[in-house]
Amino acid sequence: MKKILSIFAVLTLIFSLAACNSAKETSGEKTKEKAGKKEEVTLSYANWNLGTEEEQNLERLMIKAFQEKYPHIKIEINETVNTKDWNGTLATAASAGTMPDVFALPQIPLALSNDWLLDISELVSKDKDFANVPQVVKDSAAYNGKTFAVPYGQHFLGYFVNKDLFNAANLDYPEFGTPVEDFISGVKEVTNISKGIVGINNPNSLVDWYPAAVNPDMGWYTLKDGQYSLDSTEFINGINLAKEFSTNGYAYDTLTDEQKANFKGKDGNEVFLQSGLAIKWDGTWAVPNLTEKATFDWDFIGFPGGVTALAIDFAGISKSTKHPEEAYLFAKWMSFGKEGYMKRMELADTEGKVLNSLPINTDQEILDEYFAINDVPGIRTAYDNLDKAIIEPVKMVPGYVDARWQALTGVTAGDKANAKTGELVESFVKGVLKVEDYAKQLDQLADQISVEAQEALKNK
Repeated sequence: MKKILSIFAVLTLIFSLAACNSAKETSGEKTKEKAGKKEEVTLSYANWNLGTEEEQNLERLMIKAFQEKYPHIKIEINETVNTKDWNGTLATAASAGTMPDVFALPQIPLALSNDWLLDISELVSKDKDFANVPQVVKDSAAYNGKTFAVPYGQHFLGYFVNKDLFNAANLDYPEFGTPVEDFISGVKEVTNISKGIVGINNPNSLVDWYPAAVNPDMGWYTLKDGQYSLDSTEFINGINLAKEFSTNGYAYDTLTDEQKANFKGKDGNEVFLQSGLAIKWDGTWAVPNLTEKATFDWDFIGFPGGVTALAIDFAGISKSTKHPEEAYLFAKWMSFGKEGYMKRMELADTEGKVLNSLPINTDQEILDEYFAINDVPGIRTAYDNLDKAIIEPVKMVPGYVDARWQALTGVTAGDKANAKTGELVESFVKGVLKVEDYAKQLDQLADQISVEAQEALKNK
């Protein structure tokens, strides 16, 4: 009997220990499961490129793919911020405490002055993908040594050439890196108005790119390191070349109605597709349309001299966001992140959508995949020249919009008693006024605007 009781006691002890261990293991598994489960997060998002829910464009497909990849993060589209008044509705949202966590940025300086933007310097500093963003693009989103914006989309600015028109005229067509002199002579020699052929679509772009094409120490509209050189020989020569193209029949937009009657199409874009325009100024966002509709041999040639010109779109992360890391992860997925851009290309292929941005990430696998889809020689060469690229300053340089277009000059130009800077420059191109008479005044005004605008952001 004692033996039986002893055996029973041992068995009871064994079962008790087993049950205790089992309970501990179950509890441990639940603890691990709980620890591994990520907090559910909702992010609000506003952008002008989302189309409608019914359309399901590439951007909306990217959002859906992000949520599938990161099921703990839900993206809600904020439609109270809208294109009718983007900055105004953003300001309203900020005042109401309903600022989107991630939102498209028309101009970084304005957002900084309104204190909308989160400093994301720490987040980008440890991000391997951000390390592959071209330095010139990184710099464009930085102020006072801090990064405040996410580079969201990238496009190259420049000319597209109809190579068939030059070949038919027994002329060498311009390529990426063609010298300025050869570009000028090509525009003139290919033009034949009576046969419905004209060199370029619009002369005004020369005002912005010419100085940088002939002088590597100048940027877009001469701007370099916060200073303009609008009284320089380079700027004056660029204006006068634009005037020559404008007033001598080398640019479609400035032809008379009688001259335009020789062409097919109602604007420069249609005339180009109808092979009446030899060289068209545009951005690489035009590539899908040309690929689909152009019936001639074409290429992207940038602008003369081999300088790559970038137009960058930006997104901001709200300073009031409660989820900065998740907001950055989402913004990165939609823009420069390798994982996101590879998915973008995959979706574009499988869903029959158009790639609407060049890769911002210079990772070789991304570029190889991209050029397998869009193999445009001039764009490849533009990527090879990113180390000396310049950026169109509209969205990120303090005071640029005023210096280039909006500031009042006090000068009478045509029917403008107090012409704005853009109107004054246009009067030079049209030959109404001489640039030499006002270049110094224009330069001083632009520099003054630049200094004041930069000063206003010093403490941001």
